[in-house]
Formats: sequence, structure tokens, C-alpha cells
Amino acid sequence: MDHAGDSSEKIHLPRTSESENLRRIRHTFSHVMAMAVQKLFPKAQVTIGPSIDYGFYYDFDNPEPFTEKDLKAIKKQMIKIINQGLSVEREEVSREEAKRRIAELNEPYKLEILEGLEDPITLYHLGDQWWDLCSGPHVESTKVLHPKAFELEKVAGAYWRGDSNRAQLQRIYGTAWETPEQLAEYKRRREEAKRRDHRKLGRELGLFVFSDVVGPGLPLWTPKGTVLRSTLEDFLKQEQVKRGYQPVVTPHVGRVDLFKTSGHWQKYKEDLFPMMGESEDEGFVLKAMNCPFHVQIYQSELRSYRDLPIRLAEFGTVYRYEQSGELGGLTRVRGFTQDDAHLFVTPEQLDDEFLKVVDLIQAVLKALKMDTSFKARLSFRDPDSDKYIGSDEAWEKSQNAIRRAVETLGMSHFEGIGEAAFYGPKLDFIVQDALDRQWQLGTVQVDYNLPERFDLQYVAEDGSRQRPVMIHRAPFGSLERLIGILIEEYAGDFPVWLAPEQIRLLPVTSELMGYAQQIVDRMRQQGIRAEVDTSGDRLGKLIRNGEKGKIPVMAIVGAKEQEANALSIRTRAAGELGVIPVDEVIERLQAAIAAHGDF
Repeated sequence: MDHAGDSSEKIHLPRTSESENLRRIRHTFSHVMAMAVQKLFPKAQVTIGPSIDYGFYYDFDNPEPFTEKDLKAIKKQMIKIINQGLSVEREEVSREEAKRRIAELNEPYKLEILEGLEDPITLYHLGDQWWDLCSGPHVESTKVLHPKAFELEKVAGAYWRGDSNRAQLQRIYGTAWETPEQLAEYKRRREEAKRRDHRKLGRELGLFVFSDVVGPGLPLWTPKGTVLRSTLEDFLKQEQVKRGYQPVVTPHVGRVDLFKTSGHWQKYKEDLFPMMGESEDEGFVLKAMNCPFHVQIYQSELRSYRDLPIRLAEFGTVYRYEQSGELGGLTRVRGFTQDDAHLFVTPEQLDDEFLKVVDLIQAVLKALKMDTSFKARLSFRDPDSDKYIGSDEAWEKSQNAIRRAVETLGMSHFEGIGEAAFYGPKLDFIVQDALDRQWQLGTVQVDYNLPERFDLQYVAEDGSRQRPVMIHRAPFGSLERLIGILIEEYAGDFPVWLAPEQIRLLPVTSELMGYAQQIVDRMRQQGIRAEVDTSGDRLGKLIRNGEKGKIPVMAIVGAKEQEANALSIRTRAAGELGVIPVDEVIERLQAAIAAHGDF
């Protein structure tokens, strides 16, 4: 794997949630930035300015757009403020006093913010020069802030209160750290992220394209990208067969009523693609999730307890409306394929089947070399929210099932209150990539609610009709998102088993093309993805093209190699390996593919 480099392992870059000190530093930097902006641009009005994962931002209403030149001036002004060593002081005031002070400043956004605040009302002051409504926390003085440990990154648009019908503001993003060394490492990783950007590498490696004619958020997979997808699909299908899953295929559209029964229509209507008929009841919807369809397959006949568990699996393409501004390469799209499966189990089978699903997800992470860097999140409901369906009893039973599983496995975990699906809690696997970024991949969910809504039944041993429990699971999540993450994790240098082109033969003369093609044909018969470079270029360029295409194994074919029925092997992982007999090359390739390892 192409790791980000040794220095990334030596310098830890904490998220705001991991460091109370950085939380205070970043929040204080946001106030310093707002003060600097209003010193330089007196007409600018401030709104909100929180700390975020690796920094901070503030939203401004300013008559003119901020430029790169403006950011440099703002940074320079911030350094002046920091060097003044201003005290950061908290003041508690009455609501009436806050209104009076805001009116003096003529800050309508602050007034609206005040209306939504609960008592006590607190202000934070930078010396006697600037203040804002804020609940904190902050450092005690700007002396704590290092003037060489922050950077202003960019300006972006943001609607007030996230409402596209309200004022469009300008959001200035910044990053802040405890030391200049951390800032330097953050910048290095940011540049490394640009090098690894899956959108850039996807174009260069010819894996996928987007077309404005087709529509935004709808990727088109090239032959190479399709091979990569198929390899991942085949791997998981083989694992599922070993574990007793049954494949199914369901349509891309379904009646509105199907999604009304499931609850998706009521909860996520704005995220669906409706294809309405003469009336809503006659309308159809592009499939946004597979579970209601799998429920119909289960419900097509009366099941016995002897039939359960039933495990239905599908690589089903679904469609969800995402705002155009939220689309981002493969990681946020409108059409994507889920490695979805739904298990219908008796209550007594729930714990055992849940553990088996977790074992499958861990096997997937191991094959992808991501099994050493994941966290398990227990995604539970927020009892104060109204976005969930079902009884308290059902939620308690399903959440307890997930707790039992992680405790049985001794798995390190944390709770994410409010992260549950609307119909049930989840166990989510959060992986950390080579650049210390976190992504959610595998998920497994316990669901008592959809069986209730669809009146699912099975005949129990005593002849009574009972309700099964559903387990929803997706080890990959979505193929598109997974591939985007893998491209960046490997920087396009896929291991042999995943590479669309596993070995490329480089004939040094045109007379050796026939011999090279014979070997390629033989390798293909053995299930190896092999190609011949037929360009006729000089050897140096053949090698450079192979390196540029990130081919894991290249084989130079010369007269001596032909005479010895061998190949001169060069790999991206280990460099020159010397002359190896063709039979041995084939055996080693097959072994690497089977073991998900290197040549």
C-alpha cells in the first residue's frame, strides 16, 4: 500500500473532538479571524464561527466577495491581533442587555441568533476591542495562539441557516494547530491528498467518467473500472456463498405505496426520484433502497421456522437525489450500487446471525488491508428526536442486540447517539485511511420495525404465527464510494488481485510480439488479467508507460527470455526481480491473487 510517509506516523494530527486544547484554540482563532475581517471590512456582518474537525470557519455577509488578496490581508491582521496578547473574557448578560448591544452594532444576524439561545446569554470579548455571542470555550489569551500555526484556506458560499431561500454568505475556512510542525504536516498531507484524489487518478487510470449529457452524480464505468468493480463484487459473492446467502435481483423502480408502507416516502420524500402517474397512488419511484423489495420476496410465500434464517443478497443499484453542490466524484453520487443483503431471522437466531455478519465485514476489511484501522460505532437513536419509527420496546431490544454483539467480541466501540437509521440502530465500521481521514464502510442494522410495518410472519414450531427480525447489512456500503476510497488509499497502486491489469508484457522488438501474445493468452486461460504493450516503443518508454498506468507487474520479453521460456519481471512493489520461468510467474500471480497479496 502506498502510505503517506514516515512523518505522518510521527506527528499526530488530532481532530477537534479528540483534543480539548485544540477545540479552544480553533474556536478562539475563529473569533480572531472575525475581528480581523471587521477591522478590514467594516461593512461585513458576522453570523456563526465554530471549530470544525481540523480547524474553524466563520460566515460573513459582506457587500463584496473576498479574494485571495483579501485572505492574505486578513491573515496579516490576525497575526497583529495575536501579538497584542488580548485577554479572552467571558461575560454573562441579560437578554435585554444583549439586544441593546447588538442594536448598537446594527448586526441583524446576531439578533436572530440571540432569539434562538437559551439563558444564560454569554458573550466572549477579545480585550475591549471586539465581542460576539458565544457559549465558548476559548483560551484565556491570544498569547496562547501561535502566529505560525494557522492558515486561512479558502472562501466558499453558504446560505444563512442552510436555507437556499435566505441570504448567501461567504464562509472563510481556516486550519489551526498547537505547533508550526503540526501545521506543516497538515499541509503536507493536504498536498498528498491532492496527489491521491480519486477524481484525478480515476481519469488518469481510465476507470470512470462523468458526462453532463447523462447528468451529474451518475458515473459511467469504463472497461478497466468495470473490471475493478467486478473483482470486488466477485470477491464478496464468493464470501457470501460460503455463508449461506442467496442471490436475488430486483427492479429499479417500485410503486409509491411500497415506500409508503416502509416509511421511506414519509421520511425521505425529498431524496427520492418520483415518476408520477395520473395520481400519486399510481406513481412509481426510482429504487432508493433495496430492503422493501427483499421484503416482498420473503413475503411471497409463507415461511416456516425451519426455513429461517433466510439471507437474501443483491448488488442493487439505487438512486437518491443529492444537491448538486454536495456531489463529489464517487464518494457522493446520485446513482450507486449497494452490496445489500437482508436476513430474516427468528428472535432466537438474532445474536448468532449478527455475529456472523460482523465476521463477514471483518473478513472484507482484512482483504482490503483496512482491518487494523477501524472503529466500531454503535449508531443509536436520539430519544428526543421524532425522526424514528417504532416502539420504545423495539428500539431497546435492537440496541441491546448490538451491545451484546460488541461485548461478546470484545470489540472496541463508541456510541453515536442520533446516528441510527429511522427504522433501527446500526453497528457502523469507521475506517481510517493512509491520510488519517475517517470513512464509514461496513454497516449492520437490527430492525424490528419493517417486519411490523409489512406484517411479516413465519410459522413457529408450535404452529403459531410469529414475527421475524430483519438484519440489514452492507460490508462495502456502496461500490462507488468504496472504490473512491480505495483509489485514494492505494494512490491508484492497487494490489495484484484488485488491479484491472495485473501484468503487462513488454516485447523489446516487434518480432517478439507473437511470443508475448501466446503467454498472455495462456495467462488469461488461468484467470490472470494480462496484456501486451503493442505500441512498438523503445523499452524505456514501455516501462515508463507501465509505471504511469500503475501496472503492478511488468514482464520484459527479449530474445533470451524467449529462448529460456521465461520473463524478466519488474514489480512496482519490489522493483527488479530478475528472470523467472513463465510457469513460475503464472503460479506466483495466481498465489498473489488468491491470497490478496503482492507478487
